[in-house]
Formats: sequence, structure tokens, C-alpha cells
Amino acid sequence: MTTFSERLRELRTEKSLSARALAALVDLNKASINNWENGTHDIKSEYLIRLAKFFNVSTDYLLGLTDD
Repeated sequence: MTTFSERLRELRTEKSLSARALAALVDLNKASINNWENGTHDIKSEYLIRLAKFFNVSTDYLLGLTDD
């Protein structure tokens, strides 16, 4: 599993959100969240930015380029 996949799942579970709930909150579909968390699909930059804003973290953090 990639760092992005791990961090996305970690941030989602810290907020006690299901994949379906997160998808609804950021206007995506559940399959996309699951695919990213399972590492089966790469994320497009627009969705990466949307998730970073939602979780109040940097895109670099989500991608594993920084630890803060």
C-alpha cells in the first residue's frame, strides 16, 4: 500500500467516516475512495486538492512528501 493510500485511510478513520460518508462530503463516489485506499487507481490532482482541503492537510502530506 502506498503512503497516499495509508494516509487517506488513516485520516478518514480518524474522523470516524465510512468511505461512503467521505465521498458524499467531498462530492465524489465511494468507489473512488475505495480504489485510492486500495492503491488500485491514481488520484487526479483536482481530487487530491479537494481531499487536502477537507482534511486540512497539505497535498505533500497526503502524497507522503512531508510528515506534517
